[in-house]
Amino acid sequence: MQNEPEAAPVHADALGQCHQPVAAGAAVRIASLVPSLTELLFALGLGPSVVARTGFCIHPAGAVDAVPKVGGTKDVNVAKLRKLAPTHLLVNIDENNKPVVDELAAFIPNVIVTHPNTPRDNLGLYRLLGGIFNAGAAAASLEQAFEQQYQALAGTGWRPARVLYCIWQDPWMTVAPSTYIGNMLALAGLQQVALAGADRYPRFAWSDGLASQIEHVLLSTEPYRFTEAHADALERQLGIPVSLVDGEMLSWYGSRAIAGLPYLARLARDLAGIG
Repeated sequence: MQNEPEAAPVHADALGQCHQPVAAGAAVRIASLVPSLTELLFALGLGPSVVARTGFCIHPAGAVDAVPKVGGTKDVNVAKLRKLAPTHLLVNIDENNKPVVDELAAFIPNVIVTHPNTPRDNLGLYRLLGGIFNAGAAAASLEQAFEQQYQALAGTGWRPARVLYCIWQDPWMTVAPSTYIGNMLALAGLQQVALAGADRYPRFAWSDGLASQIEHVLLSTEPYRFTEAHADALERQLGIPVSLVDGEMLSWYGSRAIAGLPYLARLARDLAGIG
């Protein structure tokens, strides 16, 4: 009796949808509606296959310039994307609107949904995209680099500090501790204050009671472009330390997380006053 040929491995995305690896020699045209995933595709050596990106997909700088823009993460130019004829679409549950994704799924055969919530979810993300697009060796290299930085950070005893990470003003918005950003901060002992309600990105108003719960306020450089001027003004208003932080390093998953981990360690040392 002849042995049955081994079935091709399948790779499940964040919704449990199974994706077959791309067949050898098949044409691959990838559209990415998530900036950090666009950067990851290039890190996996898949840049030549990326045919569409958002205007926020700015990394790797220079390399993405030739890739057509199709709007933002939420306001996609559907007609333009359709003309680019992608075979695969990369989206994220938090960053993209489901009705738009459903509309795109009508003409894009493969929609890959992502939703990393912890730093270690990056490992599965590398494997998912590496497996689907036959970039396993590059994915394994990213895994190794991530693990090295993760172990260096996790092996340090951090003094817990209560922080509020701000992503927007007018209205003021923050993140829940259970989000990717909240879990990144927690790695270095930076405990994101939990606000009332179940929103992952809650709105809030400043008050003396809220300020009394916080040791440090962190103003992210994205998606809102907070500056040192914002930090100085808020610090005078609240009377507690306010720091400007690199939002890409703390909120972008994928390949950026490898640099984000040592950045987080430096930030935690700076906030603790450790030289």
